Amino acid sequence: MPQAISSATNKGMVATIHRVTAGNGYLYYLRNIAANDITARGRSSLADYYSAHGEAPGRWQGSGLAALNIPPGAEVTESQMKSLFGLGIHPNAEQIEEQVYAHQITLGANDRAATRAAEKASKLGNKFAVYEARSQYRQQCSDAFRAHNSEQNLPPTTAIPDDERARIRTQVATEMFTIEYERPPLNARELSGWVAKNSRPKHAAVAGFDITFSPVKSVSVLWALASPDISQRIEVAHRRAIEDALSWLENNAVFTRLGRNGIRQVDVEGIVAAGFTHRDSRAGDPDLHTHVLIANRVRTLDGKWRTIDSKTLHEAVVTASEIFDSRIEHHLETDLNLQFEARPGRTPDQVQIREIVGIPLELIEAWSQRGAAIVARLDQLTAAFQTTFGREPSPKGDL
Repeated sequence: MPQAISSATNKGMVATIHRVTAGNGYLYYLRNIAANDITARGRSSLADYYSAHGEAPGRWQGSGLAALNIPPGAEVTESQMKSLFGLGIHPNAEQIEEQVYAHQITLGANDRAATRAAEKASKLGNKFAVYEARSQYRQQCSDAFRAHNSEQNLPPTTAIPDDERARIRTQVATEMFTIEYERPPLNARELSGWVAKNSRPKHAAVAGFDITFSPVKSVSVLWALASPDISQRIEVAHRRAIEDALSWLENNAVFTRLGRNGIRQVDVEGIVAAGFTHRDSRAGDPDLHTHVLIANRVRTLDGKWRTIDSKTLHEAVVTASEIFDSRIEHHLETDLNLQFEARPGRTPDQVQIREIVGIPLELIEAWSQRGAAIVARLDQLTAAFQTTFGREPSPKGDL
């Protein structure tokens, strides 16, 4: 999964944003978040993130859906993800193009003209430019495939069975991960995230923006341990807080730019987004959070589809995070009479985090393996930086 670009608030790290590339960038959300139908897409050692039941399917969100004739809350399909986030065309492009093509043929159009009309009907502005990926990981996999065939006395380009290819890819990824982080991956989930990051092309069109909303850890702890009724009410509070934050974003931070060098910032009709709720961290800890994948396609008031002013969106994420943070507290206090207080033991220079009163700090820390691993790695990198440059690194990583 791509690296987060911004994330901090004064209460905790509860919202992050990163770019999602066109082409196959959307597959992360299908394979690693919403792949509850494992037989339809297949399984591999790198993609088997969750149990056989998988995660809940994604749901469409945003007031921009009205222009696409898609109801909010409708289930997100793989075909829709491929069309919108892979190609930059209408989510229902397959059905639209099929209907328009058939209608044009009945009117007497030839195949070429009918195809052109069908493609025009599904357009949402210009299609995404897709660049070929040339990553070191892909290159090493290619070399490993050739070496495998050579050992079998086969031509270098001989097709390798899927199971064997998956084994080779996993072996290559594990070796490269271990070299980079000086430890083996914790599990297949962490390894698959590394593969997703290292398989991206260096240059690619931006298909969308993933804003990930995560409540503080005590919320996930209570959600995991509570009765089904209480857990469901916690999820409702989580979802309502996201809706509050997205509503603010739509009204205050989602625009496009027009004119020479994008000199004019103009209003749009709203966002088109797919939300995927995720149950745990890559370390396997309970971690309720939701990826809201906002398409880089918005319609201006003149009816034309354009791209989002990403600079404004990125700048607004800290505020959206604060809104989500405060609103989930409000919803949980109102519905479940929960109370929040500052987490003890935080120093003045640390981000202050508010947790649910009564949730033991020891349990919060025990179920924060992912965060602990990041802190440990940060300490290693800081020590290496000090050895090399003779001083501590700056927050921005400047040399």
